Amino acid sequence: MPIRSWSILHLSLALTMAVGIAGCGLLQSDKQSEEQKRESEQKTRDEVAKATERAKPELQKAGRELKEAAKTVAEQAHAAAQGVKEGWERGSAQKLDLNSAKESELLALPGITRRDARKIIAGRPYNSSHELVEKGIVSEERFSQIRDQIRVN
Repeated sequence: MPIRSWSILHLSLALTMAVGIAGCGLLQSDKQSEEQKRESEQKTRDEVAKATERAKPELQKAGRELKEAAKTVAEQAHAAAQGVKEGWERGSAQKLDLNSAKESELLALPGITRRDARKIIAGRPYNSSHELVEKGIVSEERFSQIRDQIRVN
């Protein structure tokens, strides 16, 4: 990436120099004719347009690379946040016993509805927590969200 930064810096410098050189007409005396002023302005516009045209592909490429890098960083930050959340939740509370938990305690589990909680209670006793999936009470996906928070005694 440092090489890319240098190329953008060089393009910016070239653009600035083109404007400076072409714009020298601005510092000339007021004795210039209107025609000379228009020609000078046109020359400035042409030089700046050419410099911009030369810089455009590099700037577009750099923009795409920045967009992709930002996307990757955002994904990694989200994954890290999820890991923090999961670690915090794992270490903070005792696991909930499926055979003795109250409906209100089951409702505190992520994604468990009142209907799910009642089905869990009605399906007792359990020999393993995975029986929630085997008995069709919750999906495998939902089970993966709560498995670290439940147990069977």
